[in-house]
Amino acid sequence: MKIRIDIDCTPIEARTFFGFPNLEPMQDALVQKMHQRLEKKIDELDPDALMRLWLPGGLKGLGEMQERFFSQFLSGMAAAASRDGKKED
Repeated sequence: MKIRIDIDCTPIEARTFFGFPNLEPMQDALVQKMHQRLEKKIDELDPDALMRLWLPGGLKGLGEMQERFFSQFLSGMAAAASRDGKKED
């Protein structure tokens, strides 16, 4: 035997019925505070400082990093090709 009860109510009505506290004012205050802090940090954002942090060597450092990745990629490809060549023999 199955008994099914459908209750049509809003979340606020359900929360009140079960006696749960209304946390909306606290949530709104926290969201507002987070919004203010985020706006403050965005206003303080300095693109030059971020680039110095991410790329200490500047664009020259980025070029060197790309060259290292490319050389490692090429050496890996050469090693794979030499392994494949030995398998066929």
